[in-house]
Amino acid sequence: MRLQLSVLAYNLGNLWRRLVLPTRVETWSLTSLQQRLIKTGGRLVTHARYYWLLLAEGHLTRRLFGAMLDRIGALPVPTG
Repeated sequence: MRLQLSVLAYNLGNLWRRLVLPTRVETWSLTSLQQRLIKTGGRLVTHARYYWLLLAEGHLTRRLFGAMLDRIGALPVPTG
């Protein structure tokens, strides 16, 4: 089971890297992606009418995060 989860995580990471990441970080290894993007600390602050996602100022900038969200939004929705 552990091997299957590792293979699934590797395949998802590769798919994510190919489809979602902007061109300037496409060449990062999966280890670099994990350390720089996924392990980024953050906090979600909620108010009456809005949410703020406060991310640590490491390697994930607002511009990079926005570009990733835009590319995720542009992916086609699977049918069937």
